[in-house]
Amino acid sequence: MTVIIVLALLALCLGIVEIFIIPGFSVSGIGAILCAVVDVVLIYQEYGFVPAVLSVVAALVVLGLMLWWMSRSRMIDKMALHSTISSSSASADQLSVQVGDRGVALTRLALIGNARINGKQVEVKSSGEFINPGTPLVVVAVNEATITVEASPLLN
Repeated sequence: MTVIIVLALLALCLGIVEIFIIPGFSVSGIGAILCAVVDVVLIYQEYGFVPAVLSVVAALVVLGLMLWWMSRSRMIDKMALHSTISSSSASADQLSVQVGDRGVALTRLALIGNARINGKQVEVKSSGEFINPGTPLVVVAVNEATITVEASPLLN
């Protein structure tokens, strides 16, 4: 009986460590599962089928109640990250480019490459076709750090 209680408490402690200290599926989570399974097997061997099933049902009910309580408490809210990212990966040169600006391809745009637009070297994305170096370009879309260009029939 003592071994069963110790294994149950060990499974509970390892489960708490898994949830709050070492998140993810780690050694403590595997240990908690193994302790719980061995605990149920020992209950089955010592007391029979019905007590083993009742212990599993009781553990699942307790787990469900704990999850319900945690979802309603502020504990999870305190652990969650609430900050927003207001920065962008775009450089100042990329942010200064506007739709309609013209430039020239510096590298082959095999969908993505470099171009000189308004005298500034920026990374651009082709709207679909491959564009060779030296080809005149026109900016057709700007979405934060992504500048989409097409080959321009007109020279700069």
